[in-house]
Amino acid sequence: MSLLQPGKRSSKSEIGVSTDILTRSLSVVNVETDFVEGVYEKLASVYDVFFGPSLHAGRVETIKRLGIQPEARVLEVGIGTGINTVLYPENCWVTGIDISSSMLEKAQERVERRRTRNVRLLQMDAAALDFPDESFDIVYAPFLINVVPDPVQVAREMQRVCRVNGRIIFLNHFLSSNRLLSRAEKLISPLIIHIGFKSDFDLPAFLAQTNLRPVSVEKVNFKMLSLVTCRKEWTPAVGN
Repeated sequence: MSLLQPGKRSSKSEIGVSTDILTRSLSVVNVETDFVEGVYEKLASVYDVFFGPSLHAGRVETIKRLGIQPEARVLEVGIGTGINTVLYPENCWVTGIDISSSMLEKAQERVERRRTRNVRLLQMDAAALDFPDESFDIVYAPFLINVVPDPVQVAREMQRVCRVNGRIIFLNHFLSSNRLLSRAEKLISPLIIHIGFKSDFDLPAFLAQTNLRPVSVEKVNFKMLSLVTCRKEWTPAVGN
């Protein structure tokens, strides 16, 4: 997905569009870390009831499409109550992080109950990952990027800890390209942020502002969600 075709001279109108997409707000809603943490602390006890069955088909389909190889190192950013922990192949290594201690407690209970041995859970801010560069083969953020205070910084951290040629993957609802639907999503976004997400997150602007180039954008969960797969490209060091 490219904003402008390579090798083609940009018209003034194209340059204007490009400048707009690089600077425009990703949502009508701005949140702080404390707010997000508070929302999920409250949701922890009921999250599985409301968001378990309704999103499960998308979770299952996504894990299958990840094509996880044996011994692969997977980071799930925003693991929540750990619903995905039982879906991963047993022959990979999964690290799950979340900022909410209450959500992580639920995840730990699930891991222990199911005797899942290839998953470790850590409390961590997605915008400041405490891992060395290129630590993981796959960095996966389900239902996360449209609720964090600084999605661009989170994406940069995801890129940093992903190995070269590894994959950075987002599963999310994004702002509709339909003008009428997008207006409705912007109207309701300030309300539904209180149940843990923004309905108007702008995918094209997000990709442009993070310099991510998706290799695929697929619809899952009865086409209600988008699975966005990007590959980390090698970039030469300055001065080379």
